[in-house]
Amino acid sequence: MGYVFDFQDAGSYDAWFDPAKNKYCLDFEIKLMMDLLSPKKGQRILDIGCGTGISLEPLLDKGLNLTGLDPSLYMLDLASKRLGNHVDLHRGSAEDLPFEDNAFDAAFFFTSLEFTDRPAKAIEEACRVARETVIVCVLNRYAPLNMVRRVKGFFVPNIFTHAHFFSIWELKQILFAILGNVPVKWRTTLQFPFACGQIAAFVENNKIVQKSFFGTLIGMKIKPVPKFRTRPLMLKIKKSKAYRPATGLATRMRS
Repeated sequence: MGYVFDFQDAGSYDAWFDPAKNKYCLDFEIKLMMDLLSPKKGQRILDIGCGTGISLEPLLDKGLNLTGLDPSLYMLDLASKRLGNHVDLHRGSAEDLPFEDNAFDAAFFFTSLEFTDRPAKAIEEACRVARETVIVCVLNRYAPLNMVRRVKGFFVPNIFTHAHFFSIWELKQILFAILGNVPVKWRTTLQFPFACGQIAAFVENNKIVQKSFFGTLIGMKIKPVPKFRTRPLMLKIKKSKAYRPATGLATRMRS
């Protein structure tokens, strides 16, 4: 299951986004996730590791059937307060999703895969329940801001102490090992997380710049292999009569 956020973690998680600087970073991360997801009205979408519901909030007015899952009751409690009855919330593990095959059109991870014990199994489960698209948004191991976070985590324990930071190559290796050579698209955002303003925003939104290997957040879009549920075909077979050789023919042959 990985690291499960406790009461203190849940409160500090939401509070972290209050400063304008952190809200600025979140907006770019959400924009990348939304661009890759490209939700269409009526779709069934699952947020795996939904936390306090921050990643589901931008989807509320899109006419979607939304479901969120998280192992932390404290995070789900805050998500319920934020989202009301607009989202179907479940407690569960990313590595063992309590849903049928192809139950959703799309599923996504938004900075939640980092806290699983078995990320490959979590991605495999996401591809099992999503029939069209899986989006993986994770913190980039080689981004300057995340390097700072990792160093700080060694000296002052925080939620990043429990996180596994990924690289684009590592993610691709996991995906291809599970699914084979499936179509994969990726981009990154927050190349310059220590700067803000119109010029920085203009650069961040450039599609060429977003192909950098050093953006703070990696967004990867996967097209899972189509899956079909099958049932054994039951055939009724009548028992035939026992075969008996023709006695007259057998007598003639012996003679």
